[in-house]
Amino acid sequence: MPRNSTAHSGNLGILVGGGPAPGLNGVISAVTIEARRNKLKVYGIYDGYKWLVKGDEKELMKHVKELEIQDVSRIHFDGGSILRTSRTNPAKIPGGVENAVKMLQKLGISYMVTTGGDDTAYGASQIAKAAKGTIQFAHVPKTIDNDLPLPNNLPTFGYQTARDLGSVLVHNLMEDSKTTDRWYVVVAMGRHAGHLALGIAKSAGATLAIVSEEFDPKKPIPIDQVADIIETSILKRRALGRNHGVAVVAEGIAERLDPEELRALQGESVELDSYGHIQLADVELGKLIKNVIEKRFAERGEKMRLVEINIGYVLRCASPIPYDQEYTRDLGYNAVRYLLNPKHKKNAMITVDNGKLTPLTFEKMINPKTKKTEVRYVDVRSDSYKVARSYMVRLDKQDLLDADLVGKMAGYVKMNSKEFVKRYGYLAKY
Repeated sequence: MPRNSTAHSGNLGILVGGGPAPGLNGVISAVTIEARRNKLKVYGIYDGYKWLVKGDEKELMKHVKELEIQDVSRIHFDGGSILRTSRTNPAKIPGGVENAVKMLQKLGISYMVTTGGDDTAYGASQIAKAAKGTIQFAHVPKTIDNDLPLPNNLPTFGYQTARDLGSVLVHNLMEDSKTTDRWYVVVAMGRHAGHLALGIAKSAGATLAIVSEEFDPKKPIPIDQVADIIETSILKRRALGRNHGVAVVAEGIAERLDPEELRALQGESVELDSYGHIQLADVELGKLIKNVIEKRFAERGEKMRLVEINIGYVLRCASPIPYDQEYTRDLGYNAVRYLLNPKHKKNAMITVDNGKLTPLTFEKMINPKTKKTEVRYVDVRSDSYKVARSYMVRLDKQDLLDADLVGKMAGYVKMNSKEFVKRYGYLAKY
């Protein structure tokens, strides 16, 4: 699309909300460069909505920076966010939405680019609604969880980098597990969907992955069932002559655990963030699973030591791989082009499908009942998931038809074959 040579009036603001993701600086860079080329002033607002909702102009101005091209021209290589980020929810703070509108108007902002997940998008939609057309919003979706329903199954930016680094880390742990003859339980991010955990495990050739989508969506996930899956994988590997492995678990399982069971296992209250989510960082999911499995082996007179590792925070601020470097430039550029096109009068989420701008209006993007975007879950009926499962070492129907294999696994847990099938056979209904 040829650049519009007409100078535009007004200022453009940009902020980052939610958790970090590789490529944030690429969006900031592309937005700033294209806006400055169109003669707009660009204000980078630090810490998401945090200072906007306070309604204190003097305090806000301490946390706003006018951005020039030279400030951002090379930052697309870097992880993290030069504007930092926060999880402040404007709708949860009395007067927060109205204060945000006033502060943006004080800055003379006519165009606003937000980048974040569904909570940041919802905050933008509420501020846009209160602004009554005086500020136009473009939201750039990001999450390493890859759980936003973008057109044609497009990935969210940050996911590919997180999967790339996660695969390297898990591959290294696979080698370590083989060298030291032990098991690892690796927790990967994915509050609602297990795309990242499954993508990492599939790429790295991990022994198995467990995602919340494989459980009954209408019921809490029992921690004992998660432990059963890993325990039977350990037993099956032993029966096949190997005593090591890596299980990758999606952190979202913690959110699906029964709250009372979770509190009992944690031994403390579970805090919620401003959007009403369980603080998953406070839930030691890997440790909970490890403790349950180790206790089972101990009760049978065997010392079994698992090592639990949470790789979530290691992935979020990684330097983006070329895919996300390029992708975020497309997104940032198109966010500005969308805002400056007089044909586009609605606030929208920016996506780029097959090289073309494909905006999704806030009305279509956000469910009015849940006040969130729809979630893209792992489709456990898909061929892609079936491929992933076919390479995992998990108890399946064929195993239960192998008398020798069942006998060996049963012997490890001091049961006969009939008792073993009765106890663990339900796992093989996949």
